[in-house]
Amino acid sequence: MSRVLERRKQYLRLMRQVTLERGYFTVADIAGAFDTPRSTVQDWVNRLIEEGCVLLTEEQRGRHAARYAASSVVPESACRRIFTTVDGSEVEIYHECMSGGCAAFCEFHHARAGGALQSVHRDGTLLRERAILGRRDVVVGLDPAPAVGIVGVFHEGDYIHQQIKCIGGPAYSLTDMMSLAAGVCGVTVHREGPVVEGEVTTRALVYVAIGIDDTDTETEGATFALALALLQHLAELDGVMPIGHRVAMLNPRLEDPTAGNSCSYIELAVEPGQVARVEESAVRFVADEAASREWGIAVREGFRIPRDLRAYGRSAREVVLTRGAAEATAERFGAHLHGGRGVIGALAAVALVGLPHDVLLDPERDVCADWESSA
Repeated sequence: MSRVLERRKQYLRLMRQVTLERGYFTVADIAGAFDTPRSTVQDWVNRLIEEGCVLLTEEQRGRHAARYAASSVVPESACRRIFTTVDGSEVEIYHECMSGGCAAFCEFHHARAGGALQSVHRDGTLLRERAILGRRDVVVGLDPAPAVGIVGVFHEGDYIHQQIKCIGGPAYSLTDMMSLAAGVCGVTVHREGPVVEGEVTTRALVYVAIGIDDTDTETEGATFALALALLQHLAELDGVMPIGHRVAMLNPRLEDPTAGNSCSYIELAVEPGQVARVEESAVRFVADEAASREWGIAVREGFRIPRDLRAYGRSAREVVLTRGAAEATAERFGAHLHGGRGVIGALAAVALVGLPHDVLLDPERDVCADWESSA
């Protein structure tokens, strides 16, 4: 998000909070909270009045400061985060909402619309969509037509542009809420009757998967817990958007698994210039925190999983693999391995990226029957 949009969001949040608590706010209230000159805050108040977000409720009288009120106590944005990663000719769009109900609404209507989207999946409040570059128009309207659809996705330089067509509630979200979501660089809209079409601009981030295995012992630690801690740690770095954490089951018939032989992977969206720094931080963190000396991690860019890499993940559920097989596979598909014996399972975790939870957790399921894409 640009600095101007971020500052606008911060000012509006505080103005609405003070309005709810006291019924009004003054320029001094906001200036004091942000340690900002009153003249700067007054400029913002004037701007927000023009935008219709703030109302002047009482003019200045002598020593009594002017009083203002936020024009609405509706949440400033139901959209928490909107960000994108690009892998060749495909883009993944991530839209995290405050409400599972709102996320389900968008999932339903985006899937019905189709347009530029190849697939639509929801995990709680996170909507995750795969798109192909270009424009594929849809007609929006009343049921049974979709209320909203992504009609175009374009990659230009460092940015991804989503073209969205909508009516009703989704139109309000596009015009009044999306610009305030973390990750959004800008929103432009135009209206033709009841239909609103707009463009949402986000950074073209790099998808990074980090597989993790063998960080625990029979008496200490748990790989899933360390993976979650790693996700939280990396999320604090500049230029990183956390996506999520997954657990996957590997071959349950190994002679010495700690607890059924599960591994984990985490997913991140990273500014292109920060990928090496993220990898270095991940290695350092796991080396410091793992209970086992055999810890291993695998790092790979790109959300598209080639067919033969997926097959490695299947093999890790069926047979006992060697480190040599892991190293050869990693070199072939651009993954970086770090650590001890755990790199075998860590690479398997990366090979299973993109599969649904029920497939990840059932080692009897054929992962190669659930390819999302191949490269």
